[in-house]
Amino acid sequence: MSLALDGVRLRRGGFALDADWQLGEGGRLAVVGPSGGGKSSLLAALAGFLPLAAGRVWWRGARLDDLPPGARPLTMVFQANNLFPHLTVAENVGLGLDPRLRLDAADRARVAAVLARTGIAEQAGQRADTLSGGQESRAALARAVLRGRPLLLLDEPFAALGPGLRAEMIDLVGALQAAEGLTLVMVTHSPEDASRLCPLTVLVADGIAAPPAPTDALFANPPGPLRRYLGR
Repeated sequence: MSLALDGVRLRRGGFALDADWQLGEGGRLAVVGPSGGGKSSLLAALAGFLPLAAGRVWWRGARLDDLPPGARPLTMVFQANNLFPHLTVAENVGLGLDPRLRLDAADRARVAAVLARTGIAEQAGQRADTLSGGQESRAALARAVLRGRPLLLLDEPFAALGPGLRAEMIDLVGALQAAEGLTLVMVTHSPEDASRLCPLTVLVADGIAAPPAPTDALFANPPGPLRRYLGR
């Protein structure tokens, strides 16, 4: 197993969340549960933005939790996409290679290639503030892939998109994940998105991030907290 949460406890004010489970390398994992249950906190802890109150996080057998965020072998994509509006699409994506945008010809070729793979090559020269929601999502995803980190965290990056476009983006994530051999952890409010992309799902509710369970079986026979969340 490549990603392991070993007796992890998170605390933030009066909030606490426990997690103790593993995910194999190259796996696709959805994280679902009621709002305020701790889904985003779990990703923040993996990324290093929220310190652990107890436990350890391991990646490929090495400690992950004692590394600063920038040194961790992961990339996180947020719902807001975090694009710089005054920069072009190519420049925003190029930040994944060099925050100072000092890119040589080989770097620029890599940017062009990932823009083509994510379907926004035609928008390379546009400012980010001229993009549609779907184009913004593609640019953020392109930057994440270009960073070349093996662990990809998605915190509801497609929640603002309509159903059709969201499904298109989920399929794009799946194609890129498979091609790059990434390990994927995706927070989502959508059972459809979880079932479409992730064979395994973690339910975060009542202070526990439960071990991964088969997604289809979990939604077919949901436990009480998930059933209430789904309105069943």
